[in-house]
Amino acid sequence: MRHAVIMAGGAGTRLWPLSRRLRPKQLLRLFDGASLLQLSRRRLAGLFEPANIWVITSASYLDLIAAELPDLPRENLIGEPIGRDTANAIGLAAHLLARRDPDATMAVFTADHLIRPQDRFAAAISAGLDAAEKFPRSLITFGITPTAPHTGYGYVQRGEPVAPGVYRAAAFKEKPNRETAERYLASGDYLWNSGMFVWRAGTILAELERHLPENARALNDLARSWEAGEWSAAAAARFESLRRISIDYGVMEKADSVLLVEMACEWMDLGSWIAVGATGQPDADGNVALAPRVAIIDGRDNILVSEDEHLLAVLGVAGLVIVHSPDATLVCHRDRVERIRDLVTALSDRFGDRYT
Repeated sequence: MRHAVIMAGGAGTRLWPLSRRLRPKQLLRLFDGASLLQLSRRRLAGLFEPANIWVITSASYLDLIAAELPDLPRENLIGEPIGRDTANAIGLAAHLLARRDPDATMAVFTADHLIRPQDRFAAAISAGLDAAEKFPRSLITFGITPTAPHTGYGYVQRGEPVAPGVYRAAAFKEKPNRETAERYLASGDYLWNSGMFVWRAGTILAELERHLPENARALNDLARSWEAGEWSAAAAARFESLRRISIDYGVMEKADSVLLVEMACEWMDLGSWIAVGATGQPDADGNVALAPRVAIIDGRDNILVSEDEHLLAVLGVAGLVIVHSPDATLVCHRDRVERIRDLVTALSDRFGDRYT
């Protein structure tokens, strides 16, 4: 049977002040009145039954996630006591899924991306699911057709074809410098690494055992405890002690057989306010407003964000990011958005948890 796992554990510090410890970025309602998590769930409609859709997230978010996705069974929501990166999140989900369905095909999705159009996304996922079942010993990854020499994304090199629309993954590449990214784009052989995957549950568990044996054995024990309803303080402590590592570094770059399916979609990783601003339509002066009420006079190249009807009025400013929340407002230059994490750390030191 085909199952989907949505990874929704990130805190999204770089999207402060809307994204907070108790309301992470995947729950922000900035697009069509729906949260990023809800949009991720909607993309799976017609591909997976609700009973076969799982979400792995922070234990502190479980009630919030359940409220966002009321059609999913509560037992399909998995709460990590602390984030230990994607290899452990995927490993725990794979163990739990395999206990319910030993022959499961498992697709892994993210909860903080915008992907469109839906028909191309669905076609690529269907091709990946078919490939995972046709080549059961392979791991399937999805590569996004690049539209620019982006230096903030990892890349996957396309190798020889093995089936229509399915290729060998020749190599994984780290985030490149500008010159290298331009070379990748010009070659046509490199795709953006999407962070989405498909495989047989048994196959990924075997790869975890091969490449991360200590983590794999611990995750097996923890899945047994979870299933039995015995997620004790000792189990949580054991999860926290796991080696923290991503699925890319821990498994994908080491596996013998990785296949690549191209996804020719518009794909946006919403990791910063600049990325969020890129989803909007700029006015004649380059201003992007993701807010119900905005007034701009003599302003240019600004990004204005609010979830409510609080008026954002700007006069004679340029190149700013202005984000309103009920108890905090961010004003920073576009060139300084990567330092928002430093700002949040400073706020935590000064005010404790009040604004973070």
